[in-house]
Amino acid sequence: MASIKIICPNGHLGFAPLKTASFHLGVEEKPDFIAADSGSDDIGPVPLGSDTCASPKSWQEHDLEEMLLASRKLDVPMIIGSAGDTGSNSRVDMYVQMIRDLAAKHNLPEFKIGWFYSEVDKELVRSKIRSGSTIEGLDVRAALTEAELDATDRIVAMAGVHPFRKLLEEGCDVIIGGRSSDSAVFAAPALHKGYDKAEAYYLGKVLECASFCAEPYGAKETVLGSIENGGVEVTAMHPGQRCTVASVAGHAMYERSNPYHEYVAGGLLDMTHCKYEQVSEKTTRVTGMVFEDATDFRVKLEGSGKVGERFVGMAGIRDPYTIANVDKVIDWAREQVRERFGDEGWELHYNVFGRDGIMGDMEPNRDKPGHELLVVVQGVAATREMAEEVAITGTRQLFYARLPEVKGTAGGVSFVFDEVLPASSAYRWTLNHTMSVSDPLELFPTHTDIVSQ
Repeated sequence: MASIKIICPNGHLGFAPLKTASFHLGVEEKPDFIAADSGSDDIGPVPLGSDTCASPKSWQEHDLEEMLLASRKLDVPMIIGSAGDTGSNSRVDMYVQMIRDLAAKHNLPEFKIGWFYSEVDKELVRSKIRSGSTIEGLDVRAALTEAELDATDRIVAMAGVHPFRKLLEEGCDVIIGGRSSDSAVFAAPALHKGYDKAEAYYLGKVLECASFCAEPYGAKETVLGSIENGGVEVTAMHPGQRCTVASVAGHAMYERSNPYHEYVAGGLLDMTHCKYEQVSEKTTRVTGMVFEDATDFRVKLEGSGKVGERFVGMAGIRDPYTIANVDKVIDWAREQVRERFGDEGWELHYNVFGRDGIMGDMEPNRDKPGHELLVVVQGVAATREMAEEVAITGTRQLFYARLPEVKGTAGGVSFVFDEVLPASSAYRWTLNHTMSVSDPLELFPTHTDIVSQ
């Protein structure tokens, strides 16, 4: 192809519905592919561990319907990665069924659907560990141990371009992917059409979050990316947005420890020497990217394990003296829980919003709290009954805390709700590691079918 055009309508499909006006403008550009990623670690470990979605089903159906109808109208492939927020097997099956139901609803002509799974059996990982193949931790994590593996409920592997390319080669019109690298969703069709790896992966990097690469900020708006004449161009579809040198370069650099490096299964996209050029009011062109193939093919693994059941309480503080001594108040409440339940079998987590609720100990201004604080309390335990009591005690005892200068009997804390609220079960990330594989498709079985009425 002399050029390739891909539109992305949503940086996290279903997390908030795509904006239809800019999407339809993108469709009018007659793209060669319509693609979107549907997953993120930003949602935390709960959806993966509990095998649920972080988004309402109706929002996901909305985005899939818009994309499916447009792709069938244009007769171009539609590609989705990390189905249902996590890309677990059940979420892939859910999306495949949604596509079948939407095809029946609109009486669409016959088309070919393909999908792949990303869940990894714990015993496969265990066999790798026992064979001497180290499951290396990312960032500051240590290598995976069998004990940590045993604490894991569900594992997904992050696919690169390879299962997408296989399904494209098999002529699929709709592809639903398990857990996937964001950029792979877009790089795969470019590689399928014969484009250079550096250009293909940069196209994926710039398109993965849709309109996040444009300004002014506007979520869930469509952008169009293309490869032509040896470079990548990206154009905002919303009439009020522009893809500028600053917005495109800024997006390329965010969410990474090294702003110039993007690691994917099979290699590294090096953006150190990228050149950004404003070629029109709404379009920026990028050249100079380089791709380096990996010598050891490693796949990222994500795992989540259940900690316990969870309830949440909330307490507000306006009294200046209580604010100044909020850590002592929290220590008092924690000690009351310890007296009731002992030292083990429960967890209490306090977030003090208005002081350091977001950043914790990393907050540079935690010695300058606001005039009022909100303390969010999470009580975690093995059973719902115990978790509720831990949360109630850990919240209500904030009111009863005794501080040395307090003369009265009333506490310095008020309650948003008198009761504590049931929450999802508590999970934690157990795996953020990479595993060596001999075949890029080893962990990602593919399937195809014909959708017909």
